[in-house]
Amino acid sequence: MKKLLLLIGAVSVPTFAASGGDLNASDYVGVSFWLVTAALLAATAFFFLERSNVSGKWKTSLTVSGLVTGIALWHYLYMRGVWVETGKSPTVFRYIDWLLTVPLLIVEFYLILRAVTNVAASLFWKLFLGSLVMLIAGYLGEISGDITMTWAYFIVGCLAWFYMIYELWAGEGASAKNASGNAAVMSAYNTMMWIIIIGWAVYPLGYYFGYLTGAEPGSSDGTLNLVYNLADFINKILFGIVIWAAAVSDSNE
Repeated sequence: MKKLLLLIGAVSVPTFAASGGDLNASDYVGVSFWLVTAALLAATAFFFLERSNVSGKWKTSLTVSGLVTGIALWHYLYMRGVWVETGKSPTVFRYIDWLLTVPLLIVEFYLILRAVTNVAASLFWKLFLGSLVMLIAGYLGEISGDITMTWAYFIVGCLAWFYMIYELWAGEGASAKNASGNAAVMSAYNTMMWIIIIGWAVYPLGYYFGYLTGAEPGSSDGTLNLVYNLADFINKILFGIVIWAAAVSDSNE
């Protein structure tokens, strides 16, 4: 565990600090980047340290939670520098992060169900592929530069999001949850569902205000990144905390 803490410390050294001097206190977007970076560091250490306090069947879920926040931490170290130094949206870094972390987040539903009941592998693939379609559509929409294509990709991404919600709310995921009979898992599952519905809704809102309001390119970067940073804070860290709480509760029974 000492090696883990040393590794986390090594990747967070000031090598990634902005070279332009002190952070401007009036730059609320820049401040949000730094706050989320610190929170992701703390969450990563917490999830890996807590693996020793839960039963074996929950360790994979906590490991994935730690990987999600750890990968996001690495990318935020770069993204915050891009913003503070240039004032531009770090779109490529953002989507590289999401391409890795969002599929991991969504398959957490499969992992927590697998910890307590039999669940078909098809649920894993439905959630995994749905998340990829949503992300790829979002990225293509953000870089298209054409308002018609931006709207088209926005709709495709939202449809993929709705499909995952359906599978979890009323489809294969819901059936497996109800069959599990595990109170901790059912409580965590339901809370995670609301994060997927409400917390993830922040992303299309950011996309809309950033690209679909008719504003000049770049003029909405501040709003876009502030919304995205808030969403990452909620959806990556809170998601993992819900899983940790269920793991502790089930392990202590």
